[in-house]
Amino acid sequence: MVEPLNFTEEQILGQVALFIWPLMRISTMFIAMPLFSIRSVPARVRLILSVAITLVIMPLIPPLPTVEMFSYTGFMTAIAQVMIGLTSGFILQLVFAVVVFAGQGIALSMGLGFSMMVDPQNGQQVPVIAQLYTVTTTLIFVSLDGHLLLIQMLLDSFKTLPIGIDGIDKAGIWSIIVWSSKMFTGGLLLSMPIIAGLLLVNVIFGVAARAAPQLQIFSVGFPVTLMLGMLLVWKTLPDVLDQFSGILTESYDLIGQLLRL
Repeated sequence: MVEPLNFTEEQILGQVALFIWPLMRISTMFIAMPLFSIRSVPARVRLILSVAITLVIMPLIPPLPTVEMFSYTGFMTAIAQVMIGLTSGFILQLVFAVVVFAGQGIALSMGLGFSMMVDPQNGQQVPVIAQLYTVTTTLIFVSLDGHLLLIQMLLDSFKTLPIGIDGIDKAGIWSIIVWSSKMFTGGLLLSMPIIAGLLLVNVIFGVAARAAPQLQIFSVGFPVTLMLGMLLVWKTLPDVLDQFSGILTESYDLIGQLLRL
């Protein structure tokens, strides 16, 4: 007769903690990560991916400290795992916010600020130019396996940043705040050539309207500005994608610094 296996309460809670705490870090990354955080991706898909990855890496995780889950230390450990996962995905969200900010500036300069589309990334209405940049950069992100790289970095963080109370420190939080200014500086760098070109065209139309008041400047200027803006968007798109790749590389460097990789 086979004797039943007896497990103590401490052993059961230890196995549950070995599953729950990595699951928190991984699942929160999928919540904030671009491409997986869009509304068209069901929450069930994110949950299945998180559970599957957690089950795979459980045997590879270093031994956890003996901490009760339902205690203050266990609560703070859970908060640390959530912060690590959220910040990893949030940094990449800032990268995509750069192109949205640039697209909004370009659309307003072209006179397309009224033309809106729903951005599937955040569910908000953005100009069509910003949507064009978002779709294009998302394809670049997927083609470069950016999502797989982030997952790999988070899995490696279990060795460099073990499960415990120690998570993202104050210096790491300040570095994220400082790097968030890249959303504005990078957006201006991406949109400045087109905005400067359209501003020059508007100055020329202003001079023409001053010299010939009978000229219907509004009926002539809008089509010219629109066509010139589309031409500049088409011409500068390769440079925009190159700069986006550079900003994306900087974001991965920052994530690696926070995860101590």
